Amino acid sequence: MKTLTGKNFIGSLLSGTGKNMFDAENPATGERLEPAFHEATEEEVDAALRKASEAFQVYRLKTGEQKATFLDAIAAALLDLGDRLISRCRQETGLPEGRLINERNRTVNQLKLFASYVREGSWADARIDLADPNRVPPKPDIRSMQKPLGPVGVFGASNFPLAFSVAGGDTASAFAAGCTVVVKGHPAHPGTSELVAAAIIKAVETAGMPEGTFSMVHGKYSYVGLAIVKHPLTQAIAFTGSYRGGKALSDAANDRPVPIPVYAEMGSSNPVFILEGALRERQKQIAKDLSASVTLGGGQFCTKPGLVFLPSGDGGNAFIGALSESIGETSCGVMLTADIRGAYQSGLDKLAASKGVATIVKGKSKGDGFVVPSSLFQTSAKVFLNDHSLEEELFGPSTLAITFSDQTELMQIATALRGHLTATIHGTEQDLQQNGTLVNALEQKVGRLIINGYPTGVEVTHAMVHSGPFPATTDQRSTSVGTLAIRRFTRPVCYQNFPQSMLPSELKDDNPLRIWRMIDGKFER
Repeated sequence: MKTLTGKNFIGSLLSGTGKNMFDAENPATGERLEPAFHEATEEEVDAALRKASEAFQVYRLKTGEQKATFLDAIAAALLDLGDRLISRCRQETGLPEGRLINERNRTVNQLKLFASYVREGSWADARIDLADPNRVPPKPDIRSMQKPLGPVGVFGASNFPLAFSVAGGDTASAFAAGCTVVVKGHPAHPGTSELVAAAIIKAVETAGMPEGTFSMVHGKYSYVGLAIVKHPLTQAIAFTGSYRGGKALSDAANDRPVPIPVYAEMGSSNPVFILEGALRERQKQIAKDLSASVTLGGGQFCTKPGLVFLPSGDGGNAFIGALSESIGETSCGVMLTADIRGAYQSGLDKLAASKGVATIVKGKSKGDGFVVPSSLFQTSAKVFLNDHSLEEELFGPSTLAITFSDQTELMQIATALRGHLTATIHGTEQDLQQNGTLVNALEQKVGRLIINGYPTGVEVTHAMVHSGPFPATTDQRSTSVGTLAIRRFTRPVCYQNFPQSMLPSELKDDNPLRIWRMIDGKFER
């Protein structure tokens, strides 16, 4: 595809039957970008899901090697887009070239990670309980494994135009599970979405996957996304974005005649706890590094540390002074969209007007485009515990420092927290030994605990967990990063007294795939 079309991908068919159009916008300059994009109609969404359902009957039976070849082909097709992808993405997001190159590498690497995972095959969790005809009553032969759900609707995220968008982790994990995918591209980067969609269509053809394995539709308004959620052929939803958006999709899915799972990652304030010993030993370094984490990417990360808890007194005051100086010196952040900028500015005004909250520093916001200031606020544990709105995520380069007077207040805070994606503790060895109860409390509040580090920067590995209790996500039993993400799009199926010839390869006695399996309660290969 030499030029952008502004159309939807219904399988490999380009379609633009809708009359509603929208433009991409450069957030750094406010410039409108060509071409105009076609908002998908309900008929186009229906056609995409019908194709996905038909393709699923073929794709679900593909071997691990065949799915891996497909995932590798997507990775290769993304790299083949070269500088054109990075250039368009820069125009639509205002993000720097280096950041986008790194994000493309992450996207390619997570596709390859899932490819290696399904090649190996043990992800299927094959379990075999052999028959025992001599038992009274006789024990039947029972075998089970994970099988794909069906067509999955994936919603692209604004803040990760590659790694959490059209070919991001949700799409990769759904393909790895054996599901077909219909993506709703994010309207903040529709040109980027079209380029990546074309690359996936190319991979579908290269790897010999069925037509309809992948589709991508554009949608600036909520009816497009709701049409995907409510469609009877959709079997699961993956979403990364705001609480309001994720909750609306989850509610719509639960209101269906047949409810479906919605795996919505809806953001987090990611509390950071700085203990006495760490404050004494590393005050300036923590302040500098924490400021960098708060303002990274204009604060537009779901893992941005938006709450900082520290002891009151001279040490705490000195730390807040150092953090204020560092944040105040940070350049203004460029927000991804006008709506995000508006929400951030409203949030700053709300915090500044909150009773008991002091504005410590508010940077300058001069410049073109969607530019906003970095900010630091401060309050006490007592105020924080009595105003639950202070815990809400403020998406942008700001954080709220909360001082506590003693161990009792510290634990009151930890136990009162709602669900978050991460929690971080900075402490010496002695601090950590003395605060085991803090760790125990935070284990129940988050999906990832970090010691002496920072939550921004999510490594894509087998062990990574990127989720947390509500309202961070709609299902804390899952993760949207790492190979465990595949489990969102599978379900266990049991085969009782099946002849060998009818069993999936994963469950046959001779184990032709040579995968790890549980046989009568013991793992064997």
